[in-house]
Amino acid sequence: MTALDQIKADIEGNDVVLYMKGTKEMPQCGFSSRVAGVLNYMGVGFKDVNVLADAEIRQGIKDYSDWPTIPQLYVKGEFIGGCDIVTEMTLSGELDTLFETAGIAYDKEAAERIRAANS
Repeated sequence: MTALDQIKADIEGNDVVLYMKGTKEMPQCGFSSRVAGVLNYMGVGFKDVNVLADAEIRQGIKDYSDWPTIPQLYVKGEFIGGCDIVTEMTLSGELDTLFETAGIAYDKEAAERIRAANS
């Protein structure tokens, strides 16, 4: 299986996938830590893919999305964005709407606490 085949299988086989540096339990960069932290805090179940463990996956996800940076969040097969976009969506409530529309379980009160802490 090629790296692109693996990426496609992960994205199509999981409702929420985060390509990141490190793991959701131990992020290896601040941007990955922020996105994983938001998802973890909001109680979102997601597959984490550590791009540091496989150079072909690390380059492959950039080619797949045509997006140059990591982390990258996918919801129901759709590329959502990186750290800045996920942060903006969290603070505006757009991420809540996305999860609700996609049927992804999350803790709405936790999302509201994030917004309250950043207002």
